[in-house]
Amino acid sequence: MNVFEKLITYLEFPFVRYALIVGVLIALCASLLGVTLVLKRFSFIGDGLSHVAFGAMSIAAVLKLTNNMPLVLCITVVCAILLLKTGQNTKIKGDAAVAMISVGALAIGYLLMNIFSASPNITGDVCSTLFGSTSILSLSKTEVWLSIGLSAVVVGLFIVFYNKIFAVTFDENFAKATGIKANIYNLLIATITAVTIVLAMNLVGSLLISALIIFPTLSAMRVFKSFRAVTVCSACISVVCTTLGILISIIAGTPVGSTIVTVDILCFGIFFATGAVCRAGHR
Repeated sequence: MNVFEKLITYLEFPFVRYALIVGVLIALCASLLGVTLVLKRFSFIGDGLSHVAFGAMSIAAVLKLTNNMPLVLCITVVCAILLLKTGQNTKIKGDAAVAMISVGALAIGYLLMNIFSASPNITGDVCSTLFGSTSILSLSKTEVWLSIGLSAVVVGLFIVFYNKIFAVTFDENFAKATGIKANIYNLLIATITAVTIVLAMNLVGSLLISALIIFPTLSAMRVFKSFRAVTVCSACISVVCTTLGILISIIAGTPVGSTIVTVDILCFGIFFATGAVCRAGHR
């Protein structure tokens, strides 16, 4: 059986189709937010919130919740708001706030899993949560529909408030001067980032989420300069890389999250070289 036939065979399984649908939607959400977060120099909020989500999942595991997404989502959104407010505090700068919340949540989550977890394989559970493992391939139909609904909300909000997000991203002070309530839109960005982080944990795990946000954006920036072009290109790169990553991981039996990030890194290398050639050609 060649690779193509093997792929067709795997696509007949519902869990593979579910993984592709959810993976593409998560990649789209992450790439749209990635442009804004990178330009605002707040890209590592992904790390901070992913560690918060890990801590929330640990609490859900201790409470033995069968559906942990509502609890994880609520805690992550609240922490995103607190992170935004703390980062605006002159006594605690944004990067320090991210480090403080992320390290604290990661430590508390791991401690709770060790003290209260009844699982015989704590190390495996932690590894699965941190690196994604195969959780994207074990989604239930309910989780798939919830992911589709939340992804649709994130994409819809980004499209509806595109102009306001653009203004706040490039010059927050000017946006405020023109009457835009920048704090509200920063809050919106933080909230939908938190939602995307929670969704992405099933795809790449909490330690690799930042890669899903950063690499497609940086790849697009090597070739394009306008906000709209970078956003569109970033979305296309993220969707293609995620789809390839999932398919390669299924065929080769490699970890899903690590495979997706590796494809993103290779894509960045291609775009970096392309951008360098284009700039050399214009000299």
